[in-house]
Amino acid sequence: MSRVTGLGAAASAQRAYDRPMAIFAVHYTYSDDTEARDEHRSAHREFLGALASEGVVLISGPYAEVDEAPDAALILLRGDSAAELVELMREDPFQQQGLVEQVAVREWTPVLGAWFEGPLADDLR
Repeated sequence: MSRVTGLGAAASAQRAYDRPMAIFAVHYTYSDDTEARDEHRSAHREFLGALASEGVVLISGPYAEVDEAPDAALILLRGDSAAELVELMREDPFQQQGLVEQVAVREWTPVLGAWFEGPLADDLR
């Protein structure tokens, strides 16, 4: 099965002449079905891990649980457009199983912080 990735050959060639790929913050709001999330978590993490290997996922993880809000997660991705990443993330097993109730994708422009001098410095510039 083929899938669209953020680092296709044509996109990579075009990007060499355009601006660097942007960083996007993806916010997932999960369904209340924790049992199904537990069942599909390994496939979800395998999907994100493959994107991390391709350089698309910079960092990912769930927010701490709080009583006042539904379970949710933050994923920082590198890509050419929000629309491209929305399509890509539809392939996430959590989305395919209906375990993500809301997805918000916004371009994010970091301007300062420890990451600029640390291990993610090259990814943030």
